[in-house]
Amino acid sequence: MTAINNAASTQVDLTKVKPYGDTMNDGMMEFAFTLPVPYGEEASEAAKALVKKMGVDEPSCVYSKDMGGGFTFFVVYGKCQHTVDFTTIKVPKVDVEIMDRVECGKYIEDNIKREVIIVGASTGSDAHTVGIDAIMNMKGFHGHFGLERYKGVRAINMGSQVPNEVLIAKAIEVKADAILVSQTVTQKDIHIQNLTNMVELLEAEGLRNKVILVCGGPRISHELAQELGYDAGFGSHTYAEHVASFVLTEISRRGMA
Repeated sequence: MTAINNAASTQVDLTKVKPYGDTMNDGMMEFAFTLPVPYGEEASEAAKALVKKMGVDEPSCVYSKDMGGGFTFFVVYGKCQHTVDFTTIKVPKVDVEIMDRVECGKYIEDNIKREVIIVGASTGSDAHTVGIDAIMNMKGFHGHFGLERYKGVRAINMGSQVPNEVLIAKAIEVKADAILVSQTVTQKDIHIQNLTNMVELLEAEGLRNKVILVCGGPRISHELAQELGYDAGFGSHTYAEHVASFVLTEISRRGMA
């Protein structure tokens, strides 16, 4: 696979990147969406017309399904004519050297020399625990053990639908070094409101600068997290070692050891 990827990269002008389908630079893309129109041939034409307005040539509606109530779901293929200059893209990222679980334990032993306390929850109305469990629970996710298995870490997972006030109260009770906030449900940007409320409550308590505040979820980026007042944000494809490495090095940097 690496050889194939390397071979592909030699054929690509990274200043003019286009979608890839069957052949290099063919621009093929797939769109999946729902329109509030009744199922039928007219609906499929509407879907193709919409995609064409997005700058996609030769749109083809390959699948449609009546969703009931005057709604129709579509899958449309087409050829994108736009390109992007990949060489100009810069993404803000958490700048920390990632340590594995054993290295984190050794770092605590050598540099912090005490138990590190981390509390976390899926807050607000969010009933999903998959994200916070992947980071905190002992079994972790995809072969990456969670913080409960880390030597020198006391990980307290409070579960889902935890009010921000309750999570903060727990952090105060146990004298937590870090608070982890997981947000999976994001309809109508409710995650923005909830994350912002957490920062406001901490500031009102005079605690914002006394705790390391981290958020994560499928629509969370480090850039967004910092804009909202968090120390770091972790999106998809990040694991306990990413969060732990940041928290531990931040404890040392701040002189919290």
